[in-house]
Amino acid sequence: MQLLRLMLSRGYHSSKGVFGYCPRSLPQYKASEDVLKQRNQNSNAYRWIEAYRNHGHRMATIDPVLFQGPLADEETSAPTVLDYTRYGLAASDQVDPAGLVYVPAPQSTLSIGELDQVLRTRYCGTCSIELAYIESEEEREWLIERYERLLTERPLTDADRREVAELMLKSQAFDQFLAVKFPTVKRYGGEGAESMMAFYRELFRCVTEAGLRNVVIGMPHRGKLNALTIMFGTRPAKIFRKFKGHPEFAEGVKAMCDIASHFHTAADISWKGKTFHLNMLHNPSHLEAVNPVSMGKTRAKQLAIGDGGYGSGPRDGLVWSKALNVQVHGDAALPGQGVNQECLMMAQVPHFDVDGTIHLVVNNQVGFTTPAQRGRGTRYVSDLAKSIMAPIVHINGDDPEALTYMTQLAVEYRQRFGKDFFIDLNCFRRWGHNELDDPTVTNPLLYEVIRRRQSIPDTYARRLIDAGVLDQPDVDAMSKSHQNMLTAELQALAEYEPERSYFEKQWAGMEQPGNEVTVWNTGLDYRLLDHVGRASVAHPEDFNIHPHVKKTHVDARLKRLAEGQRIDWATAEALAIGSLMYQGYNVRLSGEDIGRGTFAQRHAMFVDQRTNEIHIPLNAMAGGGAASGRLELANSILSEEAVLGFEYGMAIDSPNTLVIWEAQFGDFFNGAQIIIDTFLVSGETKWMVCNGLVMLLPHGYDGAASEHSSCRMERFLQMTDSCESHPDGDDINLQIVNPSTPAQYYHVLRRQMIRNFRKPLVVVAPKTLLRLSECVSTHVDFAPGTHFEPVLPDALELDPKRVRRVVLCSGKHYYTLHQERKARALSDVALLRLESLCPFPVQSLNNELTKYPNAREFVWSQEEHRNMGAWTFVQPRFENMCERRLQYCGRPEAATVAVGVGPWHAQEAETVIRSTFQ
Repeated sequence: MQLLRLMLSRGYHSSKGVFGYCPRSLPQYKASEDVLKQRNQNSNAYRWIEAYRNHGHRMATIDPVLFQGPLADEETSAPTVLDYTRYGLAASDQVDPAGLVYVPAPQSTLSIGELDQVLRTRYCGTCSIELAYIESEEEREWLIERYERLLTERPLTDADRREVAELMLKSQAFDQFLAVKFPTVKRYGGEGAESMMAFYRELFRCVTEAGLRNVVIGMPHRGKLNALTIMFGTRPAKIFRKFKGHPEFAEGVKAMCDIASHFHTAADISWKGKTFHLNMLHNPSHLEAVNPVSMGKTRAKQLAIGDGGYGSGPRDGLVWSKALNVQVHGDAALPGQGVNQECLMMAQVPHFDVDGTIHLVVNNQVGFTTPAQRGRGTRYVSDLAKSIMAPIVHINGDDPEALTYMTQLAVEYRQRFGKDFFIDLNCFRRWGHNELDDPTVTNPLLYEVIRRRQSIPDTYARRLIDAGVLDQPDVDAMSKSHQNMLTAELQALAEYEPERSYFEKQWAGMEQPGNEVTVWNTGLDYRLLDHVGRASVAHPEDFNIHPHVKKTHVDARLKRLAEGQRIDWATAEALAIGSLMYQGYNVRLSGEDIGRGTFAQRHAMFVDQRTNEIHIPLNAMAGGGAASGRLELANSILSEEAVLGFEYGMAIDSPNTLVIWEAQFGDFFNGAQIIIDTFLVSGETKWMVCNGLVMLLPHGYDGAASEHSSCRMERFLQMTDSCESHPDGDDINLQIVNPSTPAQYYHVLRRQMIRNFRKPLVVVAPKTLLRLSECVSTHVDFAPGTHFEPVLPDALELDPKRVRRVVLCSGKHYYTLHQERKARALSDVALLRLESLCPFPVQSLNNELTKYPNAREFVWSQEEHRNMGAWTFVQPRFENMCERRLQYCGRPEAATVAVGVGPWHAQEAETVIRSTFQ
């Protein structure tokens, strides 16, 4: 029973670990007997202290605009909770703080009144912490001690304070400079949130002290240009050039470019003599969409380093990855965008875990124009973090020193526990959503207060002046020096040449393809493929495989391989993946239920029926040498947007990893439409960021009604930059294929990796073809010299001179047409299969059409409705470039993908087939 309970707990299928999953050791924490004794002896005092820890944040003065702590509805409840008399205590009572609270200096006793002041300072000032919801006793105890000690353990020196002030004043000077020189440009400045500079400064210090090697940041518009030019090493001239209306890429680069607030950087950052690599990603205007991408790229860095989930385990809980993920959020977007919940739900899931993310919430206290109280249904913008029990600290933006301490706490927590940490930086937005927007139209009272108060840098500078750390000439010199540098950069604009930031490091050797379609031989000796195929179903002798899987999958595959004749879809996929691994490429297959496959066709992993342990056969494949690749099976949460964004992040960093995302059903991709639109299909032309991500989208009309029939290929075809009047080349932005044989699928997967360029690929994947007896390939189809064929010729040996009608089709539909033609014994109708939809195969198609000189009718037949499927894409290209009139046969226009009544479906299908041959 204990073993069963352990197997059915939240643990993964493997207690030993598999490629991409390195188990964490179970916590063994126990509070000391002395501490527990002290708390029991002073139980009333301890309950009162815990009340401060649990409720003090409700009284904290974290609002830099209104300078008020408790909300109106808590003016009575919060003080009552913190009132020591409620716990039977008096101000003069003496208590030994040991084991109860961590005070600045060891003292034998403190009065309750003295302790009240200590706690009020810690928990009700410009900084506070939330941790009542954290279940782990070890984490909670550690957080309390570090939080209470940190403010006095490492006091900031005067030099530290001057550095922080200078960075904030530089940020302010940058915005003021742009306001004068580019008054009509939307810059999405950092005014009101300049404390961010203190966050990045401390982050860099902690990163270098911890010996981390990579930091990957996902950040929205707000303050991005400030961070780029002040902290991340981007030359202001690059920003100014863009504001002047020039492209950010050198002449000759095939790119459409983007706005400045979407810029990125990839740079080696030196800090106090130590160096780490920083990536701040391109972000679209779809807020928070960059977050899963940053997680995926961080995961790819961990793969390259060989740590995190890719290390050797089990981990002892103190060794976490040297690649750190950082996400910067907006206050309205964090609770409002569902992708954030999806990301948090991935945070501790095997194969998506990045060993903890540090989150900074830039809390403007207003959305575009939406007041904070209408932007969410919870107290804090950060309440979403509680779903994964991540610690949250709330900080007043006027206190960059508190932000410095809490940034240190965040990094220490991540390094200690490998989990997420949230910093809620309460600040304000000096202007509207952008500098050209007037926020007083909708929030007049809020902005009356904002415009009356000093800026955050000036407030902090005045504080240091009063403390004797700075004087006014120092402050003026800091601002003036930065403005002089910006002026020099603007004057040097004519000499500035955009730097190359692509096809470097791991991308070296890759290039942008040309405007022709190239052919890549992807066939291999069948002896190697037979070895790969057998390895794909091998398992240890003592492994208790499911009997049905043994019979229908393992034994059946071995028989097919031995015959070399009836190789099915799943076997071809295994041959493609395994052969790429043999050549040294890694493969990552991600999605819901991908280990087994939605249709129980793949079985890339076996589950022991007695122990629940998993075995991935291809990772035990012999041969290929030490450089052999590995297969990562990432069974995902029930998410599309975050998971696809994560996989895109992996793909843009790992050109030698075949990254595949499979939708459970093809139309489920629409949950990830933001990722597809703003990253996948446009990332290269906007940012020169290439990717070779593969999307498998099961498609086919088989009576499953609206939500499981179509992958909406028409939408993907519309998103391509294919031209209707001249042939496409490899430089198309998106490849779309609808393969009709296992061998074609095999070739297109292998081609994806062996080429010297990377393009995203949409595979219109089958459902019924997975087990259709006619949908098989022979060993000859995989032989050396074979390759993906964009058009498949007619399978019958017709007399080409007798052919009067040529029917074009794609994918699964071919087999239905083929059976109908055989049933009718037609010898004057040819069937051509468009395997590649984009690039549109003009040359291959014309080569086939010339075989039929007497053909007078050309028909496009599809099972989809007329306003769906490939018809509207194929027709103009066929007629313009093949110079023949094309007729349509298929379902009529409709508002939904398919009917929900079985007899109607059957009748429609019969009509489509009949009309094709009439």
